[in-house]
Amino acid sequence: MAVTSVSESNFSSSVMKSGKPVMVDFWAPWCGPCRMVAPVLEELEKEMGERIKFVKVNIDENPRLASLFQVQSIPTLKLFKDGRAVATFVGFQPKQQLKRQIERVI
Repeated sequence: MAVTSVSESNFSSSVMKSGKPVMVDFWAPWCGPCRMVAPVLEELEKEMGERIKFVKVNIDENPRLASLFQVQSIPTLKLFKDGRAVATFVGFQPKQQLKRQIERVI
């Protein structure tokens, strides 16, 4: 299963009401570091997808979500558990570092 895109219309059902933790990638198509994060998240989704869900939010198309979750720069990754953000990562994160952080939460 690939990292799926979510928007304002389905964010609540996909993230806030998810039965498992969710890593949200706030990104934009023009952002170089965001393009570096995408394959890392795809790999993590393949490795950890049974325990955590990975989604992405295009901030250009969903500016209210970016504002609501105080995304100041991109890429910003927010880890949600039980409907609330429990960890935030700003900028590119190496795969192993990100995986360790996720393991601590889930």
